[in-house]
Amino acid sequence: MTDKNNNTRPLLGVTLGDCNGVGPEILAKALARLSPQVCCSLLVFGSLPALEAMRIYAPDMPALYEVDSLDALPSDKEGVPVYNAGCSPSLNPGTLAADAGGCAAAWIETAAIAALEGRIQGMITCPVNKEGMLLSGCPYAGHTPMLASLTGARECHMSLFSERMRIVHITAHLSLSDAVKAVTKERVLRAVEAGAAALRRIGFAAPRIAVAGLNPHAGEAGAFGNEEATAIAPAIAAACEGGVSCVGPFSPDTVFQRMYAGEFDMVIAMYHDQGHIPFKLIARDEGVHVTLGLPFIRTSPDHGTAYDIAGKGVARANSMIAAIELAAQWTRRIPNTVEK
Repeated sequence: MTDKNNNTRPLLGVTLGDCNGVGPEILAKALARLSPQVCCSLLVFGSLPALEAMRIYAPDMPALYEVDSLDALPSDKEGVPVYNAGCSPSLNPGTLAADAGGCAAAWIETAAIAALEGRIQGMITCPVNKEGMLLSGCPYAGHTPMLASLTGARECHMSLFSERMRIVHITAHLSLSDAVKAVTKERVLRAVEAGAAALRRIGFAAPRIAVAGLNPHAGEAGAFGNEEATAIAPAIAAACEGGVSCVGPFSPDTVFQRMYAGEFDMVIAMYHDQGHIPFKLIARDEGVHVTLGLPFIRTSPDHGTAYDIAGKGVARANSMIAAIELAAQWTRRIPNTVEK
């Protein structure tokens, strides 16, 4: 597919997620609002009826049409193609249902295989409900473990991106006690390297990365813990030796504000909530979840299925739009305009 300047436009897959959550609504609204500068084409893996039902809240959504196979996608047809991968879930907005969880898993798997085969250049995923996926018999509680298994990825890093905040976590969904045990030099170093590579991919020529400490005041020279000295500082030194501009460890209660103020391009967080709390406080409506470590780009809005508001027309599409735009930028390697 080509854009108006005859440049090849990446084809990105969008999985509809749990169709009883806000996924259909935020995708419909995103399709209605997307700027032509996004420079990508979209293929929806999901239920056309579920998406079409949301036109009442997004009357400007482009026309939708169903495709029966990924082997012969029309190149000249107007509108957005939808591939249901043999799934026809019941539609009950706001309801946890095994069939919706099973379809969400099937759409993820189908899109991931399409990405591995080169049929699409990246994935944007609408929210899923982990309980719904497990109820369906799917062995994976969410996108990340499923995608890691399907692709054979050695290690994936949960990361959060917005215009002024970018955070990579060394671990994802672990108990706090297990997350503390996981703070090792090797994990921290791999997260720094993955973060630096991601920033270069979207146009940061010389990424400036800061690393958060694990303990209050970054350990206060050993007064509140020694992980900073035994694991985090050695990882920072190794990253610098490898050519990455990396500093820290800094006190967790200040380093994220320093990034927001422009001092750093990214912060490496030691555990899930350390990174998520400041990010969701500042950038909840514009944040994008990115999975680093996969063989293709995968982004998603930084929120869940929100059953309590599903199908009511009040869900905001900002994060969904940002996820599509970032995936398009990443795939096309469009330079970032952030000033250094």
